[in-house]
Amino acid sequence: MTKLLIIPLLLQWTAPVEVRHELAPCISYRAKLADGHVIIEVNLAPTWHTFSIDNEKRALEKLAGKQSLGIDRPTEIKLSDGLELTGPWLQSPPKDFSKPELRWFSFGYEDKAIFAAKIRQTSPGPARIAIRAQACTDTICKNIDVTLTVPLTSQSPSDPSLNSLTPAL
Repeated sequence: MTKLLIIPLLLQWTAPVEVRHELAPCISYRAKLADGHVIIEVNLAPTWHTFSIDNEKRALEKLAGKQSLGIDRPTEIKLSDGLELTGPWLQSPPKDFSKPELRWFSFGYEDKAIFAAKIRQTSPGPARIAIRAQACTDTICKNIDVTLTVPLTSQSPSDPSLNSLTPAL
């Protein structure tokens, strides 16, 4: 008897959108829908890091009214064309990159990060996810402006990565 292996399309991520600096990859994004959430995975090349959704809020809290040399750009995510947020953004717990002696407070990710939010489908799609962010090394900062296209025809029933996320401030 022949067994048929069915690989569900429900668990597939979008094709990654890769951002390069001088021909070398620095960061990539991909997305999927699961359990009523949009999930965005961020993968960073070695030596690169990016920032949390609430980086600016966290930095301003740490500064407590004092001046700063600057604040790294937070990750901003906008949904359109068939997806609407129905809950707050969740994110991987960010790492503290701060340099308090310089009054520079920054929070973000190396290697990998996940962002997720509860959503409602408002049209048949496909939906667009616009991401504006910043990716940096110790000597380079690159502004990011990418768009992912997500089909709205199917959703995965669950995703274990949602359990490890924390609400953005």
